[in-house]
Amino acid sequence: MTDRFSAELMRGSLDLMVLSVLMQGPQYGYSMQQQLREATRGRAPLPAGTLYPLLHRLETEKLIRSRWDESTGRRRKWYEINNTGRARLGSQANQWLAYAECIRTLLNAVPELRPAVT
Repeated sequence: MTDRFSAELMRGSLDLMVLSVLMQGPQYGYSMQQQLREATRGRAPLPAGTLYPLLHRLETEKLIRSRWDESTGRRRKWYEINNTGRARLGSQANQWLAYAECIRTLLNAVPELRPAVT
């Protein structure tokens, strides 16, 4: 399946997605884009024009920190989640899971949307 998620659907989940990727360890922008692309099977592309302002905002909100590094021969800005970001991620994840369960319950009540039993 390669259909992309709608921008409206993704808009409320971007912080959650980026913070989740950063829980795996420090990342630079392109590596985050790659991980999100792989995890979503290409359905949630996050272009640089969206990602970098989002990272700047998360840093301003003190949910992540950044540092420049040139040890690979290329100057890259690395981002890392901090304790405040971990707490926000936990809160957002719980809210998102509860919300998703509500939507699942509503959709399961619509017989036309249930998968056919064969």
